[in-house]
Amino acid sequence: MPDARADRADAGATARFLTFRVDQRAYAVRADDVAEVVRVPPAAHVPESPAALVGLANLRGSVLPVVSLRRMLGLDDGAAIATARAVVLDVGSPVALVVDAVEALVAVAAERIESRPAELGAEAGEALAGAFEAADGHAIKIIDIRALLDATFAQRARTVRRVSLTPAQRDASAHRVDPAQRAHAAAGVDMLVTFDVAGQEFALELDAVQEVLPAQAARASVPRAESLVLGITSLRGALLPMLSLRGLLGFPAVAANAREKIVVTKVHGVQVGLVADSARAIIAAEPALIDPVPAVLAARTGGESRIRAIYRGDGGRRLVSILAPEQLFREDIMQRLSAHRDEPVMPTPKVDAAPTNEVNVLVFRLGDDEFALPIDAVDEVAQVPAQITRLPRTPRFLEGVINLRGAVLPVIDQRRRFDMPQLEHAAGRRLVVVTTGRHRAGLIVDSVSDVLRVAAGAVEPPPGLTDDIARLVRGVINLEQTGRIVLVLDPAELLTRAEQRLLDSFRTETPQDET
Repeated sequence: MPDARADRADAGATARFLTFRVDQRAYAVRADDVAEVVRVPPAAHVPESPAALVGLANLRGSVLPVVSLRRMLGLDDGAAIATARAVVLDVGSPVALVVDAVEALVAVAAERIESRPAELGAEAGEALAGAFEAADGHAIKIIDIRALLDATFAQRARTVRRVSLTPAQRDASAHRVDPAQRAHAAAGVDMLVTFDVAGQEFALELDAVQEVLPAQAARASVPRAESLVLGITSLRGALLPMLSLRGLLGFPAVAANAREKIVVTKVHGVQVGLVADSARAIIAAEPALIDPVPAVLAARTGGESRIRAIYRGDGGRRLVSILAPEQLFREDIMQRLSAHRDEPVMPTPKVDAAPTNEVNVLVFRLGDDEFALPIDAVDEVAQVPAQITRLPRTPRFLEGVINLRGAVLPVIDQRRRFDMPQLEHAAGRRLVVVTTGRHRAGLIVDSVSDVLRVAAGAVEPPPGLTDDIARLVRGVINLEQTGRIVLVLDPAELLTRAEQRLLDSFRTETPQDET
């Protein structure tokens, strides 16, 4: 049998390798596969992913998976390693491989590379393409990174799936909605985004809200502006005037706080940011519970009330004032805003004038990670009820059930669902009520932060590492300017098939008591 070294087409050829160490083991990858070496970037955790996947990171505007070689080899992470680096590889799709330390870029003569399996001495978990002897006499193993990734993540042979969030795709899946849900949708509800201003709850219709964002500390002041004009900031290459809802509604100004939110809307074609004291919830308001403004209030304001209607929630105990955006501003303020609406921010990215489909998502947090759900799957967002009825002999992720306006709603602790530790302080948690093709449930999350509206093209396909990730994660929103990565989840895939069968039992039940 001929020697593997003798089969080289060109015995005098050399190959370049990047060498590195993991747990005192010496490895190498072909330099042609290496795009760059960087410090290990912060990564957003992907739920239900293999342990080897550290998460998804933003590298100069591109989202790429970060994978731990230690974990792929079955080694413990141990203490944080100061010399750890991420080797960015292009192996069909980009991936960042975390190693303990990068050592050198070396050129190796072809005849020095051993490729016979019996001579490589592969250890458990290793996938090797060869080995060579270093200058100091130590053996360096050449990692077959493609084979290692395939073995670890059971990668599927498939084309990259497009994110299914466009209106046309949602229409195509409408047949999955059962008749009861179609009847409920046909009856119609008003989706409202609510927020606090001076201790009172106000709202705008969801269709009028483009985004809800954290208020930025840095804002450019506007010369000779009234106190209600807080300044101007940049939002995706355009100037966004920021106006105080306190000032617009006649409340006294207060110092800025960390809970402030910017509600982005358009008034007569002008995009503005309305700064509220804090965000409250997204609610589904029944039209029968929305009353016009009392005549005495309209008379006092000359028929131009800033409040369009009042919603009576929680049996009349919760009054939400629904604002009329077009009536918030005086004519001179509108003229001033119009003068700024088309001013560019340098550098201004090129914008396609053609209409594009948009994706509207609700962003929530679990620990340090941000996730999102398509807004059309969200019925409402509310505080977690103080009392939840526990059920015997049910999985630990099922917190219990509540009575939500006469219907039994199963409540799922999303932290438990994703095997995360429980919060020590649960005061800020929220209940996100979602409806999928067959089920309706309340998801307990750490907090709800934003409502984002982005172009469908800005939602990147998820990395195709495993079937579980591909099913659960619809897409990735990469907010490069703020360094945020938001994973858009598929509501129907938040539950396993066994858990879905469990929730089927709640579809026809009625509550036994108020919770």
